Amino acid sequence: MIGRLLAARALRAFGDGFIAVVLPAYLLALGMGTLEVGLLSTATLFGSALATLAVGRWGHRFSIRRMLLAASLIMAVTGLAFAGFSSLWPLLLVAFFSTLNPGGGDSSVFLPLDHTVIAANTDGHARTTTFARYSFAGSVFGALGSLAAAVPEWLAAAGWTLLAGLRAMFVAYALIGLAAWLLYLGFPEVKKESAEPVALGPSRRIVWKLAALFSVDSFAGGLAVNSLLALWLFERFGMSLAAAGAFFFWSGLFAAVSQLVAPLLARRIGLVNTMVFTHIPANLFLIAAALSSSLHAALGFLLARAALSQMDVPARSAFVMAVVTPAERPAAASFTAVPRSLASAAGPTLAGAMFAAGAMAAPLVLCGVLKTAYDLALYASCRKLEKPL
Repeated sequence: MIGRLLAARALRAFGDGFIAVVLPAYLLALGMGTLEVGLLSTATLFGSALATLAVGRWGHRFSIRRMLLAASLIMAVTGLAFAGFSSLWPLLLVAFFSTLNPGGGDSSVFLPLDHTVIAANTDGHARTTTFARYSFAGSVFGALGSLAAAVPEWLAAAGWTLLAGLRAMFVAYALIGLAAWLLYLGFPEVKKESAEPVALGPSRRIVWKLAALFSVDSFAGGLAVNSLLALWLFERFGMSLAAAGAFFFWSGLFAAVSQLVAPLLARRIGLVNTMVFTHIPANLFLIAAALSSSLHAALGFLLARAALSQMDVPARSAFVMAVVTPAERPAAASFTAVPRSLASAAGPTLAGAMFAAGAMAAPLVLCGVLKTAYDLALYASCRKLEKPL
């Protein structure tokens, strides 16, 4: 079951990897501006948040297999709709109901479903390791997907228009959704961890505390999702699609390797310390990149950030699953993900407005400052809550 889950995660990540880079280029090719890129990114994140909330509230009425199949079909429809529409309002509507991830990572309704499957089939250190493998698969194949962002320029050199090449990438995204559907079609039903699925109970207080903290981190992250970071590189330094894709490939590869190190580090210093003490330096590197006047310096700082910024992901997932009862895990996964998605949804529009106003460094600096504040608050409030694995 875990192998099939990781294979589907890898496929989706490949699609997310090239879409995060292609999306802003596609919208610019359609004649839209930086503000519209931010608005559309906000719509995708806000819609994902509501879908995740629905899974947390009513998902126990349906099988996880059925929900994964439905989400895969939505992914396929999303790709075809984006390839077919050219106006802002239809695209905003599709984005709201879509599985698009402008951050390149997994912020869609797939996330709590996948986490529930992992939590139900692993425990202790094995759970942290499996979450790391899950994140690693996402990062590696997301990185490979970033390289595929160069395809529209290759097609343009072969006689296609750039816009046609960009549309073809969304068709490819739809085909990946269908491939994921085929994988989930053979997925066994996930055994429920309790006879009576419950919403949050004894762990309600800690879950909402974590949700509040994670929402600060996610709002900050929404200011610098991969689509906006690609837009920043396009507008600030005039990077091409191929060059941006290559950068995000190496960025994703660094993040992937770091996530394999995360469970080893967590065994030595704990989950909370792993989250905090790798995240703060990453935030400082982001601020340094924003203030750099040289493309090479900016890329260097961003790659250094990538080597550290995602080490908290498997540790955070394992921490949430460890501090709640088994019966509460599906609800905890959803109710910590929803505020994060809602908070991150506000960031892209704000960042797009800052870009449009000419304040190109402001979103990245603000992101780094807010994330550092989150790290300090997380350490102060949660370091005593950690239980031995």
